[in-house]
Amino acid sequence: MKLCNIFVENRPKYYGREFHGIISREQADELLGGVEGAYILRESQRQPGCYTLALRFGNQTLNYRLFYDGKHFVGEKRFESIHDLVTDGLITLYIETKASEYISKMTTNPIYEHIGYATLLREKVSRRLSRSKNESRKTNVTNEEHTAVEKISSLVRRAALTHNDNHFNYEKTHNFKVHTFRGPHWCEYCANFMWGLIAQGVRCSDCGLNVHKQCSKHVPNDCQPDLKRIKKVYCCDLTTLVKAHNTQRPMVVDICIREIEARGLKSEGLYRVSGFTEHIEDVKMAFDRDGEKADISANIYPDINIITGALKLYFRDLPIPVITYDTYSKFIEVAKISNADERLEAVHEVLMLLPPAHYETLRYLMIHLKKVTMNEKDNFMNAENLGIVFGPTLMRPPEDSTLTTLHDMRYQKLIVQILIENEDVLF
Repeated sequence: MKLCNIFVENRPKYYGREFHGIISREQADELLGGVEGAYILRESQRQPGCYTLALRFGNQTLNYRLFYDGKHFVGEKRFESIHDLVTDGLITLYIETKASEYISKMTTNPIYEHIGYATLLREKVSRRLSRSKNESRKTNVTNEEHTAVEKISSLVRRAALTHNDNHFNYEKTHNFKVHTFRGPHWCEYCANFMWGLIAQGVRCSDCGLNVHKQCSKHVPNDCQPDLKRIKKVYCCDLTTLVKAHNTQRPMVVDICIREIEARGLKSEGLYRVSGFTEHIEDVKMAFDRDGEKADISANIYPDINIITGALKLYFRDLPIPVITYDTYSKFIEVAKISNADERLEAVHEVLMLLPPAHYETLRYLMIHLKKVTMNEKDNFMNAENLGIVFGPTLMRPPEDSTLTTLHDMRYQKLIVQILIENEDVLF
């Protein structure tokens, strides 16, 4: 860093003595004096109010447009200080300059499918996973086994779960987010060092897989969410939840439908009549807290409308609806087809576009709602009434537009009505 020894008028408060005011590129180059790694900040002569980082590297002066929004940045990474920004930049420049050919080949021979310690621990982890599925067969494990399982990486979990026969093999993309690693870390895709001062790579927030940002583009859609990372049941991505719990469908759907079919099919206005909001929130918190052990029996919640309300709330809270944003417009267009036979065939074709976990959840729900309509004499709920209730619950337009929602409501209702009336044909 080259310090400025004179007072600079109108110096931004977030810059220090490395700021030299309005000077030209040539003046900046002269001030740096050819010292590798030296840097100064200057205000642009051509664009007053715009700031530039002038940095010496590779026997030349590099100029970067500098921004500040509470943190300093020239690209994606944000830094608390200019010093950290420059340090990270020099590391990156050095790596990219000295090892560019090596970096370009990092992803050509990944260790992802062949990692040694995954093979060694796979059998042991699989045994643990199988035991967790059958509580009656639980046995005490040795301290050595416990330690080994606790220390396995996300990559080992993925390998073990992939080979577990009980696991429902829904495809799921990784939920990668930029991450700052403390201490040395290596990419779990290519096994190379993850360089940089901050934001050295990305981590999957669902399974914990750590990889380079460039390697994340090559990782297969085989995320196996770690249950310890799934903090809630409600508001959690549907596929993430079922893979984390190793179930075909969200446990909320199974448990609520079982309870409703056991004691509520003849209840008048089933799904149309609302339960008390406070009690519905209690059920939501019970699932978030206790998972599949949540008690929603008649002893705790005698009003079946509380259970139906909790089920509808689960569907409304999904970040991606059961009928996904990607298929929404296709379903709406299908609903506009006037010929009933053509419309039914088109609905079936669009159903095939749903992610497997969404398709299975929708199939199970439609079977249940068909049972509800079979008790119409008692509950006064036919397929059309249920379509009105579940249309906006199961499908929402990608854009948050009240006008679009109001315009599409009749088509949403019709789609759900068709799904209920023809569930035996469509699924």
